Amino acid sequence: MSAATEAAPAGASTNPVGASIRDSLVIARRNLIRMTRIPEMVLFGVIQPVMFVVLFTYVFGGSLQIGNTTDADVYKDFLMAGIFAQTVTFATAGSAAGIADDMQKGLVDRFRSLPMARGAVLTGRTVADLVQTAITLLVLAIVALIVGWRTGSAEPTNAGRILAGFGVLLLLGYAFTWIGALIGLSVRTPEAATSGGIIWLFPVTFVSNAFVDPTQMTPWLRHVAEWNPFSATVQACRELFGNPGVVQSDAWPMQHPVWASVMWSVLIVVVFRTLAVRKYRSAAS
Repeated sequence: MSAATEAAPAGASTNPVGASIRDSLVIARRNLIRMTRIPEMVLFGVIQPVMFVVLFTYVFGGSLQIGNTTDADVYKDFLMAGIFAQTVTFATAGSAAGIADDMQKGLVDRFRSLPMARGAVLTGRTVADLVQTAITLLVLAIVALIVGWRTGSAEPTNAGRILAGFGVLLLLGYAFTWIGALIGLSVRTPEAATSGGIIWLFPVTFVSNAFVDPTQMTPWLRHVAEWNPFSATVQACRELFGNPGVVQSDAWPMQHPVWASVMWSVLIVVVFRTLAVRKYRSAAS
């Protein structure tokens, strides 16, 4: 009996779901180990959102009207949900570049030769990216507290609701990493993946309720912002964090932001995971 056969867990062939989960965790571990060996990946991933917090807080604070006031402290609390959501979605570019890099270096061909679930390579990568996003989000929350952000500044909240707010953020971030995975599989170089993974995020994040009140937009643009999945998550976070700026709107996602955020994120995962795994199979065939 060969070593490979002896190493294969009993029942692996009769439990494909368990085997897929195990393979995904192995790939996730590989990417997390790689992350610790290249700490600048995490460092640069943290620096950018911290810069956004500082710049938006002190440059735009006091100059934009939220509700009936231009108070800088009100804008600061309004802003943070948008910065948090922007941070988790911008992780898409890292996912796209990482997968494109693996493709270019031939790692995908090596994974092909192993007896592992096809989707495990992508699932493991997205799980590892989710861990990195969670670390970045933790650091960002600490920085936000330092510059004066506070939960419950507009209405009472509690620890459970705050954790739920960070939960919907991470779910949105995980959903967007699957978009990044598809982009990474669709381009030829990591440089193209980085550009392709981030350029479309600017209209998604700025045509939203993240940094300004959509009621000040033209009607057609306001409707786009209200039905933007990104806006639903930002609105949900403000509601769960008890921060000001919960925009009043008749649009269903703005009336039920938590449910809308979860539904949008799950839909994105289902659609783009299916497309990414199909693209991976064709690229690795």
